[in-house]
Amino acid sequence: MTGPVPGGSAAAPEGAAPVAGGVPEGGVPGVSAAPRLVAVIGGGRMGAGIAQVFAALGTSVVVAESDADAARAARGRVEKGLRTAAERGSLAGTTPEDALVRVRVVTDVAELPAGAELVVEAVPERPDLKIQVLAAAEAAVGPHAVLATNTSSLSIAELAAALERPERFLGMHFFNPVPASQLVELVVGPHTDPAARDHALAWISALGKTAIVVRDSPGFATSRLGVLLGLEAIRMLEEGVADAQSIDRAMELGYRHPMGPLRSTDLVGLDVRLAIADYLASTLGDRFTPPQLLRDKVARGELGRKSGRGFYDWS
Repeated sequence: MTGPVPGGSAAAPEGAAPVAGGVPEGGVPGVSAAPRLVAVIGGGRMGAGIAQVFAALGTSVVVAESDADAARAARGRVEKGLRTAAERGSLAGTTPEDALVRVRVVTDVAELPAGAELVVEAVPERPDLKIQVLAAAEAAVGPHAVLATNTSSLSIAELAAALERPERFLGMHFFNPVPASQLVELVVGPHTDPAARDHALAWISALGKTAIVVRDSPGFATSRLGVLLGLEAIRMLEEGVADAQSIDRAMELGYRHPMGPLRSTDLVGLDVRLAIADYLASTLGDRFTPPQLLRDKVARGELGRKSGRGFYDWS
């Protein structure tokens, strides 16, 4: 693809707690801690969050979006995120103004810099779209760049099949909101070079986040567990077992989850949760079949916080 790229996806936390792993203490020998130049494809909520954390680290970031309006919106999201981080006292070692200077937006994947060390694709969860933009990114950057997808469930092997350098490709599943989340799920495909994995582990560590390394499989670890819990919560609501708030409180207070599965689904987006569930049902079986209530809400446009209503009223 040599044309513009659509906006970012909404992959988001699925309720899994961070697990120790990834970079050994002291980092990965011979691997630079922070990349000098990172490209992000898609400037939606997730892409802007990824751009924000790397810019705050001191890395130069190029964000590719679909057109001038989308590019301005993406830059605005990064700026807002940086200012919010500063207000909360979590923007250490820089200022929003200095970090924003390191962010540039473009309107074509072909404009990504050849010297990018890392490219993170963060477009919607559509395999055809991801393959298109990843192939375009691979053509734009140098052969030593690590290409990563922020997918929360799609097969790394299937996406890599369209690439010339599958050994430089892996999954880097960030969580929503990216600046506050401590976990990154690093998904290693069948052809991923250990050197690419080690670079990604070092960069995740430099961001102050914890990595878990998982083998490429449908839903990986986090989406597979989180979606299953969320779907059962929706079935319980559908069957009248309890109201949404009670179901969520059961997990928050009884199991110490920071957020209940229905509120989490509202933040992820009911449409996103439905798409992941449909994919997992097609690959892992009927236990991931979406409840009718979820389909009905998506059909009515009740997508969660982004639409103002999901299982809760966000208006």
